[in-house]
Amino acid sequence: MSALADTLIDRVEGLAAGGGRVLLGIAGCPGAGKSTLAGWLAGRLTAAGLPAVWVPMDGFHLADAELERLGRRGRKGALDTFDAHGYLALLRRLRAETGTTVYAPSFDRDIEQPIAGSIPVPPAARVVVSEGNYLLAPQDPWPRVRAAMTEVWYADLDDRVRLDRLTRRHIRFGKPPEQAARWVAEVDEPNAAAIRATRPTADLVVDTAALPLTPLP
Repeated sequence: MSALADTLIDRVEGLAAGGGRVLLGIAGCPGAGKSTLAGWLAGRLTAAGLPAVWVPMDGFHLADAELERLGRRGRKGALDTFDAHGYLALLRRLRAETGTTVYAPSFDRDIEQPIAGSIPVPPAARVVVSEGNYLLAPQDPWPRVRAAMTEVWYADLDDRVRLDRLTRRHIRFGKPPEQAARWVAEVDEPNAAAIRATRPTADLVVDTAALPLTPLP
């Protein structure tokens, strides 16, 4: 394991030493490795004796039917295509309800839809790692989302690597190459510009290329 990896694990263990459940957020641009980092952290912490669960913010994507009704289907992934208040309510439950299992939604990339009640967070979970694009956004209710978390880190990655990875991911999940490139340019990158502006407000900036991570599909 790299020195940076050791430092990150030590940092979370330090946060947990204060008692109570740790809610760790990971923000960053699309394709920066947020999900990979979140899954890796949850696994490493659990293996180290600090039970952790990964709860993605993507479980709060609005369903395609609702995006169609709102006229937002063509820019899915933008700030206003998530149930931010629902996500905030879940975070508050995860912090307060530590004596019972709390169920969180996941996101299935094969069908591009949220799946309700699919991630159990048991009472034994000491850490919840939750990643998403907008955890540091200034628009309401995102400052309250940030306040509900113990810390929020920013996952950073060289843009050339990130854009290549992002385009290949869109192709892998069904978009033709031209459509994938257009979606990255017209939807993902305008979102990334807004997300990148929040980087200075993170508690920690993590270069995901410096970690021993295998990118998720």
